[in-house]
Amino acid sequence: MNFDISERARRLTSSAIREILKVTEDPSVISFAGGIPAPQTFPVALMQQASARILADAPHAALQYAPTEGYRPLREWIAERHGVHQDRILITTGSQQALDLLAKVLIDPGKRVLVENPTYLGALQAFSLFEPTLTPIECDALGIVTGSLTRDIVAGARFLYTMPNFQNPTGRRMSEARRRELMKVMTEENVLVVEDDPYGELSYDGKVLPSLLSIAPDHVVHLGSFSKIISPGLRVGYAIAPQSLIKKLVQAKQASDLHTSSFTQRIIHEVLQTGFLAAHVERIRALYLAQRNVILESLERHCTSSLSWNVPDGGMFFWARTQSEVDTAALLKATLAPATGARVAFVPGAPFFAGQPDASALRLSFVTVPPPRIEEGVAQLARALHNFDNFDSFA
Repeated sequence: MNFDISERARRLTSSAIREILKVTEDPSVISFAGGIPAPQTFPVALMQQASARILADAPHAALQYAPTEGYRPLREWIAERHGVHQDRILITTGSQQALDLLAKVLIDPGKRVLVENPTYLGALQAFSLFEPTLTPIECDALGIVTGSLTRDIVAGARFLYTMPNFQNPTGRRMSEARRRELMKVMTEENVLVVEDDPYGELSYDGKVLPSLLSIAPDHVVHLGSFSKIISPGLRVGYAIAPQSLIKKLVQAKQASDLHTSSFTQRIIHEVLQTGFLAAHVERIRALYLAQRNVILESLERHCTSSLSWNVPDGGMFFWARTQSEVDTAALLKATLAPATGARVAFVPGAPFFAGQPDASALRLSFVTVPPPRIEEGVAQLARALHNFDNFDSFA
């Protein structure tokens, strides 16, 4: 049978990262591709205990339908943490759903949406389905270059999307001065800012910079997630939005999935009540810092003549560029080609750009790879770069 597919569905494309992850199921592949947390950080025992308590104390409520806004005690916990009223909080099925809801509520075809350059691929996917005019904004090592935000670019934009802490894909953190400059411009032009912050807790030194929400609470939608600090499989995130917007987000979620799982929300809240989070996050930071240092040392040992890269102060990503401007999509085919020995996966940089892509860029996610495999993978990547002009010799 042939189906008439909607024009919107015709525009759907597969995530470049998800397609690469299919290849990495092969245990012979050393994968720097997936931006996923290290599974050894999941508090399995605490979640087992929390699940048992919930099913013993409130089984029917946990397994029943629930309010769209979310589990009230969890919303209260988030509200206290961010210094806002709980009525501004919507629990979402991961922060990815929040991006989808914002796109549905705020974007009309042809309307301008401002994005960092490069930016999170999942946000580009969520926004593009609703046909905005995506406008990439100039960025440097400190984040958005606020001088590039001219009135012609900013005025009339539906929103600006930014990931100020340890951005995916670049790993950069926006400086405090830039944050304040950015919000000054956005409030003067009365343009909403969407602050996506899944990695904010993962500062290696524990230093926390003021959120955009704290600087201009009436002009920011703040997106948070428990995926990177507790578990992505539970799919619990949240949006903090101005009162004038939160009602529409709730209505959009009602039409999408009614509510986020009652059971998983309660598990998250129950685990948080143990008071474990601060020490748990400290352990994650220490683990990721150690992993970062291993890949940094490996890059310095093997790739100084072939790659340039950032050195992140938190999060999960290195952003690199090939010095000879090798197309990294073609390079990926090369690194996955050898029939023997280590094969290496990474994410080519081009899909992270809303405008002209940088085909020589690539993203390396290092937190799930054991240190010996990091060294082996970086060495193999260096070999592929060295031999790229003779691809057939190692294919």
